[in-house]
Amino acid sequence: MRSKLGRTVGPILLAVCVAVVMSLGSAAGADDLRIGFLAPMTGPFAQIGKDMSNGFEMYLDEVKADFAGAKVTFILEDGQGKPPVNVLKAEKLVRQDKVHMLIGGLLASTGYALAPVSTREKVVYIPSIPAADDLTQREIGNYPYVVRTGWTSSQPSHPFGQWACEQGYKRIAAIAADYAFGYEVVGGFQKAFEDCGGKIVQKIWPPINTKDFGPYIPTIKRDVDAIFTLMVGPMSLQFPKQLAAAGIKKPVLGGGTSYDEFVLPSMGDEVLGHVSALQYSAALDTPKNAAFVKKYREKYGKVPSYYSESNYTTAQMIHEVMKRTRGKWPGAEEFVKLLSAVKVDAVRGPVSLDEMRNPVQNVYIKKIEKKKMFGFGQDELWNTVIKTYPNVSQFWTYGKDAFLKQPVYSRDYPPCKHCE
Repeated sequence: MRSKLGRTVGPILLAVCVAVVMSLGSAAGADDLRIGFLAPMTGPFAQIGKDMSNGFEMYLDEVKADFAGAKVTFILEDGQGKPPVNVLKAEKLVRQDKVHMLIGGLLASTGYALAPVSTREKVVYIPSIPAADDLTQREIGNYPYVVRTGWTSSQPSHPFGQWACEQGYKRIAAIAADYAFGYEVVGGFQKAFEDCGGKIVQKIWPPINTKDFGPYIPTIKRDVDAIFTLMVGPMSLQFPKQLAAAGIKKPVLGGGTSYDEFVLPSMGDEVLGHVSALQYSAALDTPKNAAFVKKYREKYGKVPSYYSESNYTTAQMIHEVMKRTRGKWPGAEEFVKLLSAVKVDAVRGPVSLDEMRNPVQNVYIKKIEKKKMFGFGQDELWNTVIKTYPNVSQFWTYGKDAFLKQPVYSRDYPPCKHCE
């Protein structure tokens, strides 16, 4: 026969058990991973923004938005390619949406604008695309929550400058978009090229988003061995067309964004033979990349660009961290430590991070050719890999300490001591 105490304790124990279960459920919910993603979905860089989000979301689809038990909530905001807009959207993501991390942005200037937000808000920021050199160089001490998964602007340019020298080019004219990214891409190329014995004899700086290169192309010196170009967005499509229309037949070398796959399918035979350098090519002939290209094309109707691959790999690297924590959010500081130690066999090749939280990775020298690849039925333009530089760090062969003693690459550094 039950006592009054027994009849009273039973319901109390049941209520406690229900409360505990509800509490555990809430704790599990708190481990859901909220990711704020910034990309230009409108404006002149909208196609790039779509490539960025497609890459990340394709990885999420593959794993059903489950990172080792953590359910991923993906919140996409349109940064419009404008640093102030990105800052406002980032603050909204942190304060209103309570995201665990910010990913993305596009321009180097956007990376420089978002990094201080991460410091102020104590939130992880992963610049998967912004390649601003100093984010992971001289300024990294100011940004304890920044971990880069993409590249520095000058990183592919160093081996590219050496490669150009080894081809026998002696005198090169450079024409590049007039902002930080252009300065850093040209700067890295110039330093390595001139250290190898070459000479940059001219620098031309058309404003970003230039459509008419009529005022600039006629000024390119005709006695150079080659032209080095760095274009972004719609500039990438217009410049080679107008260069060809002007009858200039010099060899053309380009920073990676000049011929990346976001724009390559829209180009014509005027770019055949042009050579560029980057850490990814859709024509990379490996089983992993072949599978990636086929799946991406089936899903989105186009070949993936570096913007797609970089964000796909970013998602993979975050997933690796969450595997180590068994789906638990470890806090911003610990997450940065764990992500900095990740090594992955990515679509682009092996990727690890250096002590300043920037990738060490392959750099590919790529030549534009028209051919069939990966079973696609017609001849198309592809960035065929003609040389691989393995394990390239942001400091190239200069060493970290020596490299950081020099100024950041700028419009005036390295000085154009051979300009005529």
